[in-house]
Amino acid sequence: MSEPKIAGTAPVVLKLERGVYFWCACGRSETQPWCDGSHAGSGIKPMTVEVAAKSTLALCVCKQTGDKPRCDGSHSKL
Repeated sequence: MSEPKIAGTAPVVLKLERGVYFWCACGRSETQPWCDGSHAGSGIKPMTVEVAAKSTLALCVCKQTGDKPRCDGSHSKL
């Protein structure tokens, strides 16, 4: 399995509607923080994110967080 690519050094803060989303875990997606299929062949699969109610989330794009898919501030150590 490959290591994830750092796609950015700050979280993406989004207001999300109730639903199911696919968070990019490999860092290769052009549609960060969401998966666009670019992980093919990397050995890294996207993470399913189920949002039960409308909410605002800070999503990690550095891919170093210990609280996937949420930002835990790990980008500040890069």
